[in-house]
Amino acid sequence: MQFIKPDINIDFIGKRKIAYGISIAMILVGVLSLVIHKGPNLGIDFAGGTLIQIKFASPARIEEVKSGLSAVGLGNSSVQSFGDQKGHEYLIRTDRIVGTTEGFSTEMKNTLAAATRNNMEIRRVEMVGPQVGKDLREKALFAMFFALLFITIYISGRFELKWILSGVVAAVLIGAIYIFRLFDVSIPFLIAAALLVTLILFWFLELKYAMGAIIALMHDVAITVGIFSIFNKEFTLPIIAALLTIIGYSLNDTIIVFDRIRENLRKHHKQPLAFILNRSINETLSRTLLTSLTTLIVLVTLFLLGGGIIHDFAFAMIVGVLIGTYSSIYVASPILLAWQDRRKK
Repeated sequence: MQFIKPDINIDFIGKRKIAYGISIAMILVGVLSLVIHKGPNLGIDFAGGTLIQIKFASPARIEEVKSGLSAVGLGNSSVQSFGDQKGHEYLIRTDRIVGTTEGFSTEMKNTLAAATRNNMEIRRVEMVGPQVGKDLREKALFAMFFALLFITIYISGRFELKWILSGVVAAVLIGAIYIFRLFDVSIPFLIAAALLVTLILFWFLELKYAMGAIIALMHDVAITVGIFSIFNKEFTLPIIAALLTIIGYSLNDTIIVFDRIRENLRKHHKQPLAFILNRSINETLSRTLLTSLTTLIVLVTLFLLGGGIIHDFAFAMIVGVLIGTYSSIYVASPILLAWQDRRKK
């Protein structure tokens, strides 16, 4: 059975301006959500504090749980249901570092049981100090930045044979980041400035394939972060792992399309670039969609049946796979056409 006919010819490049508008709208909505929420909703891993998972024998009201927490000095904690509703489990988050002694656990169990008139047990307690949370935030940002940077070196070397030039650019950026860190510059600002400088350098050094890839990857991460902010989901270490996985997955799709573009540039060198880009995307469309659909089947299964621990990770991956497939078609490849238009001008 053929999933997509081999002679399919959808005008993806002709619809690129519509796609640009959709991408810009999604990114702006995400940024607006981040502004409204005063930044991403950082989990215990990054913000510091204590996470307590509890389980009741029967349904309990969140107001009663909060009342019991006030009695043990945790009145400012947030409480939310966790996992399947039939499990009667709740997550308690507080920015305080609470004790994990047997005396505290016993006091908390007795107080919550009395407040809810319900038997309960403490399933887990996780604590992260504020300094550890800050260090993890910085390392997560650097992990994503260096992943993007080393990816661009690979793209430049493979498709444009500019290994040395891209390596020098990367070395200069890494050196600049190290120097600015000595002056205690804000890490998020530093990473944002470094990415902007990277794009400017790629533009003037004519590393067009690397620029197309990094813009597509930044596009994927920005939209995924924005959607997480819209749904007010927490950013934890597993979500950072998901974002790095999304970067790798999206790059894989982009490389497949770029490979076909390079082949068709030799085969159809007399044809306009728009024709070559469109033909390349259509020729790889079956492979792209089949890979994405099979991956999504696994992710949706994890999302629905994997339990509360892996729920947000699976959600991030589902969003990332959908956006990554979209960007490899509508973002990465059209950058090459924009490059040609710039050279003509």
